[in-house]
Amino acid sequence: AEMVIEKAKRLVEHKKDVVILLDSITRLARAYNSVVPPSGKILSGGVDSNALQRPKRFFGAARNIEEGGSLTIMATALVDTGSRMDEVIFEEFKGTGNAEIQLDRRLADKRVFPSFDIKRSGTRKEELLLNADKLNRVWILRKLLTTLNTVDSMEFLLDKMNGTKDNKSFLDSMNA
Repeated sequence: AEMVIEKAKRLVEHKKDVVILLDSITRLARAYNSVVPPSGKILSGGVDSNALQRPKRFFGAARNIEEGGSLTIMATALVDTGSRMDEVIFEEFKGTGNAEIQLDRRLADKRVFPSFDIKRSGTRKEELLLNADKLNRVWILRKLLTTLNTVDSMEFLLDKMNGTKDNKSFLDSMNA
């Protein structure tokens, strides 16, 4: 992991855009927990506080360099495993990213793809990405989707999106 992040940083310095896909931040933190020298401070779940420093530094390396490249890190986290350690690790990283996508087993079982829970997924600070009109339409759409269950909301969204050629057409097709 450390070699990968250092290589990625060098590429960014040479004006390259780099994407790292990490599966999973939980496993990386567990690995560090098993090899880091004990600090004497153990968090609940048996996680040594020092074990989270390197995974946090890894995840925190994502950036966009002015007049350079960018480093994007997409990582999965294990949840609902029954492990207290996994919960502690997840809580340490929750909210640190710019976006969060919650996968949904019911959608995958029904072969509905992408299989993510629209209501529990989203981008932070979307007001910086969209103009006021589009942002308002997205909020209206989210309000509508919250009235539906997870499967129905994704099927509704996919059905409506299939009738348009791009995101702009999709949002424009909504009545403001």
